[in-house]
Amino acid sequence: MIGIIDYGAGNLKSVHHALTKLGFASEIVSTEERINESKALILPGVGAFKDAMDNLKQVSLINCIKENVQAGKPILGICLGMQLFYETSFENGEWEGLGLLEGKVVRFDHELKVPHMGWNNLIPGPQYEADNGIGKEVTKGEYSYFVHSYYVDPENKEEVVFYSDYGLEFPAVVQKDNIYGMQFHPEKSSETGMKLLKNFGELIK
Repeated sequence: MIGIIDYGAGNLKSVHHALTKLGFASEIVSTEERINESKALILPGVGAFKDAMDNLKQVSLINCIKENVQAGKPILGICLGMQLFYETSFENGEWEGLGLLEGKVVRFDHELKVPHMGWNNLIPGPQYEADNGIGKEVTKGEYSYFVHSYYVDPENKEEVVFYSDYGLEFPAVVQKDNIYGMQFHPEKSSETGMKLLKNFGELIK
């Protein structure tokens, strides 16, 4: 069972619906017990970084999430959920993240319209494998649906599976060991998003 973590800052039902459509058992979970019982986890997220971290603190799930990840349980962060994996965000201040991955979250600072909203294509990065892993059967140029004003500046570029380009190249999909992140919304990204969710589900042992 894939546990979709409910901490008051996520688009839960659409993720649950997409997993059900793909044939994966999933459940919206909000307690340590159910998180610990899940075979894999998804951390969704919409809204502001600080608010999301405050919510996780209020429901006392930060240590539980970290312990499950350190034990090797697969976890997927979606949109803001992916950004929460990193050490620091500079969204309206400076805020500490979960620290599961090294890097920072910064605002787009160029002449293009912010937020970056709509469809954009995927560019294979160092971690991409065409026939294996999270990027299996997803090819260069496929499109995903983004809505964000901030992006990840990773310490380790080799963890990037796909980039996208919006005035600069930024990570669209990342992976380190059992930790996966997607800056876009796979559940809103048509066939490509469903392939990526399917790949995540199939990686769960």
